[in-house]
Amino acid sequence: MKKTLYIFTFFLLVFGTTSAWAKTITVCSTCAVKTIKEGVAQASDGDTVLVKKGIYKEVNIIIDKSIILLGENLPTIDGEDRGEIIKIVSDNVTVDGFKIINVGTSYTADYAAVRVIKKDGYLIQNLELEKLFFGIYLEKSNNGKVLNNKIKGDAVNEYNSGNGIQLWYCKGVEVRGNNVQKVRDGIYLEFSDNIIIRQNISRNNLRYGLHFMFSNHNVYDYNIFENNGAGVAVMFSKFVDMNHNVFKKNWGTAAFGLLLKEINDAKINDNVFQENTVGINIEGSNRIEYSNNDFISNGWAIKVRGACYTNAFKNNNFLYNSFDISYNGGLNDNVFNSNYWSNYAGYDLDKNGIGDVPYRPVKLFSYIVNRTPETIILLRSLFIDIIDFSEKVSPVFTPDDLLDENPKMKTINHDRS
Repeated sequence: MKKTLYIFTFFLLVFGTTSAWAKTITVCSTCAVKTIKEGVAQASDGDTVLVKKGIYKEVNIIIDKSIILLGENLPTIDGEDRGEIIKIVSDNVTVDGFKIINVGTSYTADYAAVRVIKKDGYLIQNLELEKLFFGIYLEKSNNGKVLNNKIKGDAVNEYNSGNGIQLWYCKGVEVRGNNVQKVRDGIYLEFSDNIIIRQNISRNNLRYGLHFMFSNHNVYDYNIFENNGAGVAVMFSKFVDMNHNVFKKNWGTAAFGLLLKEINDAKINDNVFQENTVGINIEGSNRIEYSNNDFISNGWAIKVRGACYTNAFKNNNFLYNSFDISYNGGLNDNVFNSNYWSNYAGYDLDKNGIGDVPYRPVKLFSYIVNRTPETIILLRSLFIDIIDFSEKVSPVFTPDDLLDENPKMKTINHDRS
């Protein structure tokens, strides 16, 4: 019994030492510790550096131990345009509750408000970032969380602006509840796998609301991408789930709600694509499931540019788009089935809710506009109605097997609650 008690006491001393000895270091203008750098320097692993409300003109704050840097009543860290502000180079660091402004701009270095370098277990939350170059930059850093931050840049040109949240060679990161606007790309991933991007709002950004390349096994859902140069670009990746998002008002000569380039084995379900120049622009992407999406009042709902095979489009609503499907090529092995098309003029004699004649969603005029964009001015003319009807009766330029064999007669109810 006595031996067991000694063993228990030993483990308690060894493993309870950090929490038992952890202390709080308070930083304020009238405190013994007046700067954040000084507070971090005095801290040990497990400590909390509590920063009181005020303005702290500091730059290059290096956190090299496992601590909590906590702001009380949103203190401001002003970098005065002198460079990077917080750099995390230790595992298990929390940065919570600050306003960070005036990150330095450079053409040779990607200065960030907060950077994490090759570390794990970080939590970055409840920050307000303004007047920034890059916002939160994660570099070869895994198993962290970026939660509930507000990032507002003042980007005017792509060449001298950075991204709101950037992940480079990261794994197992959750990016949730952030509001990002007026930067180059709202959220950017490169060579980053097993990432969750959830419940973010990314709007009014110069280039993309979300942009990722060479990043696999990722999920992004319940996000809003609105009024960006283009909504979302997903490129050279596989096994990506894109569900329950809103892609809205991404207008421009080369704008789209969602761009897919060289994407394989993905799911695109339960999204809303509304008032975009192109809802989804697809190129070289295969084995993708598109279901339960709403395409509403887009220029083109879907543009298929080629080399897209074994995709399935089922139970989607195509509502009041100028063109539902644009198809670049005469061959098709993609499946369109049981969708609702507002332009469908068929009938349902047996009253089973399914049109008795197939619907051909690709119009000859969309083929013509792809080749000669200026012809768009003829969109509402009688001449266009005539050539579309003739192509429908006897397809020559469009795939004759691109049909929805079971078009729905009524709008499909997709519960968005």
